[in-house]
Amino acid sequence: MAKCRYALGMQDRTIPDEDLSASSAWSDSTAAKHSRLDTSDGDGAWCPAGPVYPNDAEFLEVDLRHLHFLTLVGTQGRHAGGHGKEFARTYRLHYSRDRHHWLAWRDRWGNEVISGNENTNEVVLKDLGPPIIARYVRFYPRADRVMSVCLRVELYGCIWSDGLQSYTAPLGQTMALQPEPVYLNDSTYDGYSVSKLQFGGLGQLTDGVVGLDDFTQTKELRVWPGYDYVGWRNDSFPKGYMEMEFEFDSLRVFTYMMVHCNNMHTRGVSIFRQVDCRFKRSLPTAWEPELVSHVLAVDVKDPSARSVTVPLEGHLGRFLQCHFHFSGTWMLFSEIAFLSDVVDDASVSGTSHWPPMAGPRPSDLEVQGESKSGQPIAKADNSNTSILIGCLVAIILLLLVVIFLILWRQYWKKILGKVSEIPLPLSQLSVHLCEVESPQDLPILEFPFNVRKGRPLLVAVKILRSDATKNARNDFLKEVKIMSRLKDPNIVRLLGVCVRDDPLCMITEYMENGDLNQFLSSHELEDKLGGSTSDAPTISYPTLVHVAAQIASGMKFLASLNFVHRDLATRNCLVGEGFTIKIADFGMSRNLYSGDYYRIQGRAVLPIRWMAWECILMGKFTTASDVWAFGVTLWEVLMLCQEQPYSQLTDEQVIENAGQFFRDQGEQIYLSRPPACPLSLYEVMLRCWVRESKDRPSFQHIHRFLSEDALNMV
Repeated sequence: MAKCRYALGMQDRTIPDEDLSASSAWSDSTAAKHSRLDTSDGDGAWCPAGPVYPNDAEFLEVDLRHLHFLTLVGTQGRHAGGHGKEFARTYRLHYSRDRHHWLAWRDRWGNEVISGNENTNEVVLKDLGPPIIARYVRFYPRADRVMSVCLRVELYGCIWSDGLQSYTAPLGQTMALQPEPVYLNDSTYDGYSVSKLQFGGLGQLTDGVVGLDDFTQTKELRVWPGYDYVGWRNDSFPKGYMEMEFEFDSLRVFTYMMVHCNNMHTRGVSIFRQVDCRFKRSLPTAWEPELVSHVLAVDVKDPSARSVTVPLEGHLGRFLQCHFHFSGTWMLFSEIAFLSDVVDDASVSGTSHWPPMAGPRPSDLEVQGESKSGQPIAKADNSNTSILIGCLVAIILLLLVVIFLILWRQYWKKILGKVSEIPLPLSQLSVHLCEVESPQDLPILEFPFNVRKGRPLLVAVKILRSDATKNARNDFLKEVKIMSRLKDPNIVRLLGVCVRDDPLCMITEYMENGDLNQFLSSHELEDKLGGSTSDAPTISYPTLVHVAAQIASGMKFLASLNFVHRDLATRNCLVGEGFTIKIADFGMSRNLYSGDYYRIQGRAVLPIRWMAWECILMGKFTTASDVWAFGVTLWEVLMLCQEQPYSQLTDEQVIENAGQFFRDQGEQIYLSRPPACPLSLYEVMLRCWVRESKDRPSFQHIHRFLSEDALNMV
């Protein structure tokens, strides 16, 4: 599938105007026919008549005339020679194979929204993982407020030569392995599920991803073990076989079916020992009585996964039903593909007899090379030559798949890096801790606290290097603008800036007791009698609650401005006199606490132990994900920062645990209740970590609880 990335004809007009339609348009000059990538006909793009916010109901539709395997989409805004200023920052895709049943495309973690354009003219390409098999595609532009949007698009992929429209199969099952189970469900299936049966759709068995020899490992980045395979256990099938049905777009003559299977005997997995297939030519007709059977010699020595070629002997049909007989405890498939040709002769589609009443049997037709009607018939796969050709085709397909997967993996690493990069690379910043000797003599500064005369003021000075990139300068100025709005007793204040000349710098307050993590880790919890077991300074439980309430208060203020912190933790909170807490986010904390960050490709760093599952898997940061991070920060406070969150897990296991939250099958791991934490407060933490972000408490609720209720529990 690595080469299945051809432009399908928006830009070069292979797709005609009549195959483009839309829900509405400003005028004929912004109609659907003007939605072609990198062209400027009419007024430069398709523009819906009204705003897309809040309903996201406007769409642009493309009819590809035939089923296609879509791997990539491109979008562009309206430039119109500098006169257009409309583009869509995000959009959704819907698709259909028959124009009756429309499906919403979702990525491998369930997210429907695709990031779009940041300006009017730049083309943004987005890989589709999983890919789409469809004839009709709709683009739904989105906006976060009432505004005009315009769109130009291109689709990339290739003809879906298999012609497979849907397959029916039993639901994939879960293999209970240690230390974690392996989920062998068809997680991208786009059909229906009823009574442990999936029907009417396509999924992982047609996504072009061939599984590894070890099915507990996965080629896809950030997904769970077993993702590449769909699997079934033999004791769930009393008859000894698993049944699948396949529906195609038209009547076809079939040469072979290729099934990629796992064969890891040490885990009880084997390829099937026999497969029996039968055919029918239309939905109302009966299944042909003759079976095509293929028996395999089960290889117990070689545990490698492999593609098994099943000859289908030139049989005609639009529907196939195949029984795959178990040879071991488990049977695992990762891909199923077919080689077939469309039968154009309508006279053969209405008969339900096998062999055909008029004319020789298929074996005779195969010898002759064509039917009496003159239609070419593929030779049966029962000769050494055909087997050799099949093997060569399989090898070529596997090589293409390997190349595709390598490129796909590199792409997702790049995307994850983009999502998770901090706003300013540390290599372009220095942060210095400084003192202002006589702050009371500087009337232009608005101090949010009292400064004693003659006492220096501790400040942090963040300096942008003079050789910083243009993007870094823009991000720095954006940060200055944001911080100038943040005026709250529990938020570090911006005291001054220098933006006229290089180097650019900003001055923020700093607290004399340093960061909260170091401060708490140097203390012990005061016992109920007010004493301590060592010479270390003590801190009481009510004081810890007071500390947490201040953090919640600061976050409540940020949430009221729709400001997302992204890195809330004790290391990014400062401590002043009287246990005053202020939330900060200094780049220097990433050097001091490098063990708290997970490095991506040696550049981007992520505080994954504090991040909600949707941040790790989808790069989706919201106030609700800050609530998750607050729950972890509250856990740190009550543990007096004596232990790193999830200290028993490696970074990779923390990421896998995020996958468990996504799957929501009861296998996720939570932080344990701190010794000093009442049950009711621990329940607040657990509510911060619920799967659905909408079900997490607000900072307003958390602050009220900590300020009023928690103190009463002491």
